[in-house]
Amino acid sequence: MTVNSVQNSEACQEHWIVDVQHTNCCIVGGGPAGAVLALLLARQNIPVILLELHKDFDREFRGDTLHPSVMEIMEQLGLAAQLLELPHTKMRQLTIQAAGNTATLVDLACLKTKYPYITILPQVKFLEFIIAEAQRYPSFQLVMGAKVQETIVENGVVCGIRYRGRGGWHEVRSTLTVGADGRFSRLRQLAGFEPIKTSPPMDVLWFRLPRSPHDVQDFGVGGRAVGGHLLAIIDRLDYWQLGYIILKGSYQKLRDSGIEALQKSVAELAPEFADRVEQLKDWSQISFLSVESSRLPRWYRPGLLLIGDAAHVMSPVGGVGINYAIQDAVVAANVLSASLKNNHLHLWDLAEVQRQRELPTRIIQAFQSFVQERIIKGALDTNRPFTPPLLLQLPILRNIPARLIGFGLNRVQVRNQ
Repeated sequence: MTVNSVQNSEACQEHWIVDVQHTNCCIVGGGPAGAVLALLLARQNIPVILLELHKDFDREFRGDTLHPSVMEIMEQLGLAAQLLELPHTKMRQLTIQAAGNTATLVDLACLKTKYPYITILPQVKFLEFIIAEAQRYPSFQLVMGAKVQETIVENGVVCGIRYRGRGGWHEVRSTLTVGADGRFSRLRQLAGFEPIKTSPPMDVLWFRLPRSPHDVQDFGVGGRAVGGHLLAIIDRLDYWQLGYIILKGSYQKLRDSGIEALQKSVAELAPEFADRVEQLKDWSQISFLSVESSRLPRWYRPGLLLIGDAAHVMSPVGGVGINYAIQDAVVAANVLSASLKNNHLHLWDLAEVQRQRELPTRIIQAFQSFVQERIIKGALDTNRPFTPPLLLQLPILRNIPARLIGFGLNRVQVRNQ
């Protein structure tokens, strides 16, 4: 291993580089989009390096819902049966209880698929599963603890990145660099891309409560609305994950009221948890999620492509973020594989990925905005009782959100495998 002194073409900083690697594709971000894209490329013997900032995949309260779209993709790869052997729960309907009545907002049974349900599986288990599959292929390489700091730009083309990791600075030279590094994307920042943002009217407090032997089994996901408060309940097999939804900007007021006020509100929303809400003793047990929604006008520049949350941040409505990110990865692999095999990438290839994925992204974000404004905001209104919109209570119309949540605008198929 040699040590070289090189200069960053954009930042004009000098670093001692421990080693330089060359690959066809360097993916930054080991979340669902990055991991699935790496697997799809590795299966085609395309050299790919996946860089993950953290030293493991275990993060609290990450999205854990795999929708029918993803399960069909897993089946196309011959992995669905193995994936379903992992401990999981299934959600076939999304219901909300309000004023003593239960309304079904989404019924996935109407979908014509082998998987008419949402698979609730810890994301860490999903990522470990995908990475283990990718590691079967010699063209795949994973680097954990890689903190990407700089892009390498030559003649206006992104030619790779530099990251800090074990032993110091490292350099990866690549035909294509993919930013799949989430809502706080470092590559998006380095590229100077500014997203178009919307302002969802809510934020979410995530926390967990223990299960009781008497709790209902196979609950899936549900919602409760009482007195201007809204609670999402997710069955995580060995514990309950709860999302307490609040109006944007009201977090500090809630904290000032004390943890006891939150305990009381949760017990009113879900009386079955009244015997254990006191286990919420401190705000450190609660994760605050500032809900965002945004998209980039342009997802690419020469040598660089952004996908998943790096290109379009989704709100948690419908739990679609992971699924749309994975669909981005599949389309990227479909469109770019031939060019990556030849080590010769065209700008119009990157533009084609955005062209295929931009309209589905805009449509689901518009649907999320509708739900936030017409349902969630109404549930948080303390001045009137909440009733779900009649539009979503009609069975024939429930097929529309079921389709959008389950598959998006269209089914994404894996090609070139």
